[in-house]
Amino acid sequence: MKNKKKLNVLVIGFGSIGKKHCKILKKLTNNITVFTSQNIKNFNKISSLKKIKELDPDYFIIASKTNTHFSFIRFIEKNFKNKKILIEKPIMEKYRALKLKKNKFFVGYNLRFHPVIIFLKKFSKNKKINFININSSSFLPKWRRDIDYRKSNSASKTYGGALLELSHELDYTSWIFGKFRHIYSFNKKISNLEILADDILLFVGKNLENSIINISINFFSRINKREIIIEGDNFTCKGDILLNEVSVISNNKNKIYKFSKFNMRETYLKQHLALLKNENNFLCSVNDALATMKTIKKIKSFK
Repeated sequence: MKNKKKLNVLVIGFGSIGKKHCKILKKLTNNITVFTSQNIKNFNKISSLKKIKELDPDYFIIASKTNTHFSFIRFIEKNFKNKKILIEKPIMEKYRALKLKKNKFFVGYNLRFHPVIIFLKKFSKNKKINFININSSSFLPKWRRDIDYRKSNSASKTYGGALLELSHELDYTSWIFGKFRHIYSFNKKISNLEILADDILLFVGKNLENSIINISINFFSRINKREIIIEGDNFTCKGDILLNEVSVISNNKNKIYKFSKFNMRETYLKQHLALLKNENNFLCSVNDALATMKTIKKIKSFK
């Protein structure tokens, strides 16, 4: 990885996630430029595609609205070679085939770098698992204080909604437990939130080892929860992403593993460092992200 002064980074988009990336990347480089039409402080700014060519960044972060990702991916692939690019999740607002050969693209499913997710991946290896129960619930109006939730990208019917915004659960399910197939899903808006987008996903699937997978996602609950429960023949394992701990119950004993000093911001930093150092084991590949988009397509078309 280049030193802090030389690494030349372009962050495309300056919404909440773009701002987060800029703040975290300041730990790695002093040379950050933002592609945006907004008036900004503390960072260099450009607002034309021509300027991106002139800047010739080493590292791109595509953090713009999801429905613009595809055009920026094509622009970078057409005009640059041997660059490193992180695309914020989801990779696009809908499935499209991609063939990317000139540059190295990865997708920002940062929960792969969470110690609970890493623990569960190692713990689950070679174990007989009968049932995987995943629950993610939160309250959209409290996600961000700097914007009216009704005007947020998350509320958009085109590129927001619970399914796309919380597709982390689909990604880490396949990363931990392997490929799975869709059996049943329910994905609509059912609450009184003032949005047009979907606010709930109920999903049932099965992986190649015949483990049944149940995923429940919503962003209208005032009870904040993000947990994974794994049921095996001789054990129950519960991972709590918000509390940073894992509980394993086996032989009438309950062992708890705590990662109390971990902060969610570290997942973003670790993700950047892994990509820049070519340590790709935890990173989400474009193919993995497109597989998630295929699952999302099946969910949206299920009747």
